[in-house]
Amino acid sequence: MNRTLYIMITIFWLGFSAESGWCETRIATSVVGQAKSSTDTSVSPLLTPSSQGEKLAAQMSKEASKEPTGAVPLIEKLSNAVSNEYIIGAEDVLDITVWRNPDLSRQVQVRPDGRISMPIIRDIVAVGKTPTQLADEMTVKFKEYVQNPVVAISLNQVNSSNIFLLGEVANPGKYPLKSKTTLLQGITIAGGFKETAARNQIVIFRFIETAPGMKRFTASYDDIVLRSGISDNFELKPGDTLVVPSESMVVFPGR
Repeated sequence: MNRTLYIMITIFWLGFSAESGWCETRIATSVVGQAKSSTDTSVSPLLTPSSQGEKLAAQMSKEASKEPTGAVPLIEKLSNAVSNEYIIGAEDVLDITVWRNPDLSRQVQVRPDGRISMPIIRDIVAVGKTPTQLADEMTVKFKEYVQNPVVAISLNQVNSSNIFLLGEVANPGKYPLKSKTTLLQGITIAGGFKETAARNQIVIFRFIETAPGMKRFTASYDDIVLRSGISDNFELKPGDTLVVPSESMVVFPGR
């Protein structure tokens, strides 16, 4: 009897121990799984393509809203552009660069006598030449002192070639003449006609070297556009003054 009881107690104890171990194993496995899940969620996942695009777009938008310090507005850069046929005039400002020779490179203004002053080669006539022609001439002169000189000239300011638009245009004033410009293009530069403009009574004053020194032209917008008066849409010259009178100022014959 005692032996049988002892065996039953032993079997019961062994079964209980096995049961406890199995439970502990399940509990440990569960804890490890939770820890792994916690670790996975604590690590920041890689950005998905859509989130990367949104982040990049946000950065670009933020940067685009900021203007870099010292940056030149695009419209100002374009306003300094001139054609290759531009003729240098008095008071124009030139940027002259001699490659690998910073001591010879500088910004100069054309004097009223038409000359500029440069190191070594001294005075040189600039008026009446294109920037390319002047650069070629300076390259030849520098060859006497510098080995294989390379000269580049760009126009910094246009001060010599101007036209003047007055009267019934949107924005009257002085405008630089940087390339070939016709009468209609000149009016466009000034913003076009006002509603009160007598557009068929345009007057152009031009200085000429022969006496009396000033010549007066007239032009009609309707003739140029509607009546094949293409010759009236002539090329403007430096110093031309265009006057678009008001309709109230025009006096018609017989009135």
